[in-house]
Amino acid sequence: MVQDISAPIIPSIIPETILVPITGKLSHDRFEAIISSLLNACYGNEVQTVIIDFTAISKKEIGETAVLGQSIDHLVNSLNLMGAETFLVGFTPDFTQELMRSGMRIRSDLNTFLTFRSALQYLMKKKGITFA
Repeated sequence: MVQDISAPIIPSIIPETILVPITGKLSHDRFEAIISSLLNACYGNEVQTVIIDFTAISKKEIGETAVLGQSIDHLVNSLNLMGAETFLVGFTPDFTQELMRSGMRIRSDLNTFLTFRSALQYLMKKKGITFA
């Protein structure tokens, strides 16, 4: 059942880029299901960039705080091993504080943006993409 509610994978307007909006209760098992789905999506579709959107996550959706940072780190590392660049977007102040309490290490190469839109704008500029 957890696998059925892992997370939707939505193709972006930017080639080889997908959006993954995260909603609902976060747990270790849920993150494992999300990681599995994303790795398969990257492998089968030549995905180069994954934008993971946490906008819908509030403090009440955060399950085990101790494993939260570790799960996100595992997610990013797994995608990087598949050759996908990962962008994390939509952190609320409460969610950010919970991440820091969980002991998450902030990596210098971690791509974070306040909104999905700002991540897309950055990617478009980086890839030289313009829309008329």
